[in-house]
Amino acid sequence: MTSFDTIAATLKLRSGLSLGTDKDYLVRARLEPILKRRSFANLDILADRMRSDPGLEREVVEAMTSNETLFFRDGRPFDHLREVVLPMLHSTRPRGATLRIWSAAASTGQEAYSLAMLISEMGPAMAGRVFEIVGTDIAREPLARGEAGLYSQFEVQRGLPAKLLVKYFKKEDAGWRINRELRDMVKFREWNLLSDLSGLGRFDIIFCRNVLIYFDQPTKARALDAVSRQLSPDGVVYLGGAETLLGLNSGLAPMSGGHGIFQKGVTAIPARAAT
Repeated sequence: MTSFDTIAATLKLRSGLSLGTDKDYLVRARLEPILKRRSFANLDILADRMRSDPGLEREVVEAMTSNETLFFRDGRPFDHLREVVLPMLHSTRPRGATLRIWSAAASTGQEAYSLAMLISEMGPAMAGRVFEIVGTDIAREPLARGEAGLYSQFEVQRGLPAKLLVKYFKKEDAGWRINRELRDMVKFREWNLLSDLSGLGRFDIIFCRNVLIYFDQPTKARALDAVSRQLSPDGVVYLGGAETLLGLNSGLAPMSGGHGIFQKGVTAIPARAAT
């Protein structure tokens, strides 16, 4: 077994990430910092040491599963959430009931905090409603950064409107820190999407965007089924705009308003027609 095969097999087992041989360049690029930090001459040595070093294995998995994120990435889902889904759920939920939102594969937390800012900006429209936002990821280091809520100048310039930066962040020497009120709205938890999700509880809204594209079809079906089980009976799931339910029996049906938006508790259309 080559070093690439060993690393790919470990990733599939631990995270569900499926790597084709055409991703050899990606493996080398992502793992180069580990090679330097550990003073390994090449990937063969890394793959061999991984077999007996759980800490190294975790480093490799985290390096390969850390995905790029930014504030209000692809603004359409956030617009749909603000204009359609939140008013809908606010009107159907009992007064005082908490609305729970899950940001799966939260990475360093920009998506979760974007959701918190969106809710805060809605103000009186959500009067009296309590929200809980949970951000999960398999990687510890990005989650720690999300909990700290501290972002570089480069990060806050990517997708974050200037008026929200001024309103919700405070300048610090190392960058910009999001305010305590919004940090208190978000709870970050280390969680593998392919593990038992029942401990997370039920959610009314789930953002699981640009995650399934990294899985093969069986793993994708398994993950989507698990995510659907955590969704409330009339809840809504946001997937990536290019992600589809084609060939997957998820019990979810597309909502109008854009690609990648699905609702539970409605009559599902056949999987082959889902987009």
